Amino acid sequence: MKAIALSASLLGAGLVASTVPAYAEYPERPITLIVPWGAGGGTDATGRMIAGLLQEELGQPVNVVNRTGGSGVVGHSAIATADPDGYTIGVVTVEIGMMHWAGLTELTGADYTPIALYNYDAAGVQVRADSEWNTAGDFLEAVKAEPGKYKGSGTGQGGIWHLALAGMLNDAGAGADAAPWVPSKGAAAGLQELVAGGVDVVTSSVVESAALINAGKVKSLAVMGEERLGAFEDVPTLKEATGSDWKMAAWRGIAGPKGMPDEATATLSAALEVVWNSAEFQEFMNGRGFGLVWKPGDEFVTWMAESDAALGTVMNAVGLAK
Repeated sequence: MKAIALSASLLGAGLVASTVPAYAEYPERPITLIVPWGAGGGTDATGRMIAGLLQEELGQPVNVVNRTGGSGVVGHSAIATADPDGYTIGVVTVEIGMMHWAGLTELTGADYTPIALYNYDAAGVQVRADSEWNTAGDFLEAVKAEPGKYKGSGTGQGGIWHLALAGMLNDAGAGADAAPWVPSKGAAAGLQELVAGGVDVVTSSVVESAALINAGKVKSLAVMGEERLGAFEDVPTLKEATGSDWKMAAWRGIAGPKGMPDEATATLSAALEVVWNSAEFQEFMNGRGFGLVWKPGDEFVTWMAESDAALGTVMNAVGLAK
């Protein structure tokens, strides 16, 4: 009887051992990191830096794959529909809160397993250095007094910087279209048009304006973020300048498909936090002017929901929501 009991005990122990999650040794093979935008851009650059450092931390290859097209829909869909086993993750961007409002996809932040937010580049309010406006309040008062007279630029129609301006105007009670938008091929082109006198304001990130600010051709009146930027401490937040709580930024984070195992999510989150805090990553981001922010999975969930709501409000206000 003792022999039988011992055999049963060992069998039970074997059964228990066999039920230990496979993710106790995660990761056991290479990981794919999907970038939903083209090679050479900011999302690609930061994604590749993270992949390289994450590979060192996890001890497995992290292979970057660019999946472009559909204004970000193709890549974001590839992340959301991947096998949720922890071996396919990707960089999700602010556009995930824009695409469904525009009718391009039904995907939202709720379709992912958020791992961490790592970058936030708040919109700034840039005008020519010789502008009569010295505060964001001055600009808003002028627009309210003469709707339609002053023009803005900084990206294509309906892009993130367009929504930044429209949302600020809408929040101030001026009307989202009170300053007509002149589409441009990015912030650099919009800023050159600003300097040339073709437009009156550019709502790009302050970092994108840094060279012209340092050259004395442009000044920044406010930043649409929670706090002032370390490299531009003299630029007040929009709330400080006008009392408005409106915030808008381009942001990037790491996420996987919905339903990833907790073990894989926890391992990736811990590894990403080490990567984010590393001197190499901090120097890379600061050296290229990328804003640094860290929000782990649970806080990233809230972040995406709030971003989605803000984008929906302004896209409805300017007639871009469907």
